[in-house]
Amino acid sequence: MLDKKIRRWRHVFKLDPNRMLSDLALEMICKSDTDAIIIGGTDGITYENTQQLLDRVRKYPVFCVQEISKIDAVVPGFDGYLIPAVLNSGDTNWFLGAHHQALKAYGDFIPWNHVLLEGYLTCNPEAKVSRVTKANTDLTVDDCVAYVRLADRLYRLPIFYIEYSGTFGDVEIVKAARSEVSSARLFYGGGLTTEEQVKTMAPHVDTIVVGNLIYFNAQRAVQTVAWVKKNQQRKKVKRSQVKKRQK
Repeated sequence: MLDKKIRRWRHVFKLDPNRMLSDLALEMICKSDTDAIIIGGTDGITYENTQQLLDRVRKYPVFCVQEISKIDAVVPGFDGYLIPAVLNSGDTNWFLGAHHQALKAYGDFIPWNHVLLEGYLTCNPEAKVSRVTKANTDLTVDDCVAYVRLADRLYRLPIFYIEYSGTFGDVEIVKAARSEVSSARLFYGGGLTTEEQVKTMAPHVDTIVVGNLIYFNAQRAVQTVAWVKKNQQRKKVKRSQVKKRQK
């Protein structure tokens, strides 16, 4: 079941079917020891380019899921499917409308054990996803806390995804989300290009998502896997040290 799989994700790469990626770069990404590949994007997403990218990724033994942004671009054969609901969208189509239409048309064929809804908070006003969804990105820490409570405690969504899409985010927003999450898996994506940035964000989230960096510097993108996993080991060491002191 997909909900159990995501509990083990610490690092994932996100690939856009509408962006060019060389075979060498894709091989590096798929062999990087990342926990999963997400295929999805905001614009120019079609059945054809999604299928083509999936076929290329399937050459490697890496878990691969589709993040669905268009009903007519859903491709069979993924290991799972993520359905984003943009919590701060100004257009209800991105939170409710498109989901209702999809279930009305295809509800009888959905493999429910392999589908999860993710509560999306898009925070970069310059990002395509923010413009397309008409998102209110003028968010305070209190706004973020309220969205976490909405997604995690009221709607009980399995994923709460803070997305800065190409820009390094506000760590205070992320910390506030961490302090309020009780059961949802906390994802973060946006602007991670250095080890220092990863060390800043990774301790406060469950899963780091790396996307844009792949298309500018695939070698550095691969390095983010080690940076995230290294941080994970440090957290384990600190927990064990705390437990020893408590005994």
